[in-house]
Amino acid sequence: MSWIQIKIGCCRADSETIEATLLATGALSITLQDAADQPILEPAVGETPLWDACLVTGLYTTQIDREYVDAYVKTQHDGIELSWEKLAEKQWTDIWKQDFFPLRCGERLWICPSWRSPPDASKVNLILDPGMAFGTGSHPTTFMCLQWLDGQSLSQKTVIDYGCGSGILGIAALLLGASYVIAVDNDPQALAATRSNAERNSIPESNLQCYLPHELPKNSSAQVVLANILAAPLIALAPQLTAMTTNSGALCLSGILNEQIDTVCAAYSSDFSFYTPKMSADWAQLHGHKRLT
Repeated sequence: MSWIQIKIGCCRADSETIEATLLATGALSITLQDAADQPILEPAVGETPLWDACLVTGLYTTQIDREYVDAYVKTQHDGIELSWEKLAEKQWTDIWKQDFFPLRCGERLWICPSWRSPPDASKVNLILDPGMAFGTGSHPTTFMCLQWLDGQSLSQKTVIDYGCGSGILGIAALLLGASYVIAVDNDPQALAATRSNAERNSIPESNLQCYLPHELPKNSSAQVVLANILAAPLIALAPQLTAMTTNSGALCLSGILNEQIDTVCAAYSSDFSFYTPKMSADWAQLHGHKRLT
């Protein structure tokens, strides 16, 4: 389908009524943009600030009667200036894919979208497309966990991925040699995404089991426990994640801001010895091993 758009410059006070006018003429969507390169600083709670000078854009199909729209807009808004432009034909459902490329996560592991060929077929290539569940590998918290997994000896080990999202960490662990993964998330959509991504990567169902937190079998444990969530739930889950980690087992925690490192470490320090935190931008990853009890 072909598309055209109308552009109207206006002041902030008129933007809402112009938006309503365009919608009344059949506009399918409205976009408001800054017309004068004016920065907007952090707004107060409940505020939706706009620029002093706005550019209002309305999107239509090419079947729209432009003369009718022009006439209607001008009767509603005296002295208004408007212009039309045709949008170039594009496959809009696929254009977003241009921003995703294979991502190297260490010496062995690559994360590859399905529409791009893996750069090195001899490496461990995890096929993953962006979706509703969090985790494509590009965010620093996930990327640091993937790098950590790439450097671990996972052969024949059981891994718990707590807060699995897309399943990227658990699936990476299996592809890197782990024998069994327990994936846990409080979002059923995340568990569905994990199962789908595991199937896409030819992971047998018997090697990866998904659970909502309240469904997780009692006494579940693993030699490697991963949790890429946020500081507050990591602290709240400390007793549970500690119990799940076997003696001398490895723990990897992420989703932590740099200033939260000490607080999260303190929740686990009675049972774990941590190594130097890894940091990327504002984010940190903690990893350590459980001391013998």
